[in-house]
Amino acid sequence: MASYASYKRIVPTDQVLNNTIPSTAVGGSAFQTWNVKWIYGDPAAMSGGCCCLWTIPNGVYKVFFELWGAGGNGHGVCSNGRCQHFAGAQGGYYNTKMLNVCPGWQYTICAAGVFPCCSFECIACQGCSSYVNGCGLSNFCALGGTGGCANGNWQEACFSDWGACCMAPGAWGGDFGMGNHRGAFFVQPSQCHCQCMGSTPTPAPFIGTQVQMQIQECWVRCGCWSVPYGHGGQGAMTTYCGGQCGQGGTGGPGLVKISYL
Repeated sequence: MASYASYKRIVPTDQVLNNTIPSTAVGGSAFQTWNVKWIYGDPAAMSGGCCCLWTIPNGVYKVFFELWGAGGNGHGVCSNGRCQHFAGAQGGYYNTKMLNVCPGWQYTICAAGVFPCCSFECIACQGCSSYVNGCGLSNFCALGGTGGCANGNWQEACFSDWGACCMAPGAWGGDFGMGNHRGAFFVQPSQCHCQCMGSTPTPAPFIGTQVQMQIQECWVRCGCWSVPYGHGGQGAMTTYCGGQCGQGGTGGPGLVKISYL
């Protein structure tokens, strides 16, 4: 058996060339305890999310949890005699936690479902939270995104910063977390006929998805389509004043990612 002194010490100027370390030189069990596991529910609207009980496998002593909350619902629209402007729903928040663990420990893991109904209100419902409970965790969760907003008062805009995007270290039981702004609004009002309506719900952090909504002229357009995981829901819009009403869709459901070794 070779002694420690027979091994060459690698310095920064050295290089390991491709194919110089054959697979036979690596033990068959070398990477069995390094893995990534995803927890998620149905991606469609009205998703109930997914909850499970997870046991730390044998040989695992380090776990990194990443959570994304569900997106907020898209706004409804109830125009009453004047134009409205619209702010898109916020994507779900992101939160993380790294733990030293022992084999056999158990954790309750829930990837958030979405709000169980569409929103007719001008200020839509907030998304549901994803969370993990177990040893070494306290109130660890990722909040759902803020719902969309429809507003007929042009002196009181639906500002995108209503949904705070910053989280202090340690917030909601995690090591690091963040959120996106709620989507901005735009419109070109002209008395009782508001052409070129639109709003953009935002995604959850670090998930590369995009949803946009825009209409040139339409009596009512509902937010009837599903959106990607963690994304803010689509809202209802109209280019006319009057008594018409429309519903905003639900946000995208949450996600949980577990990296362990």
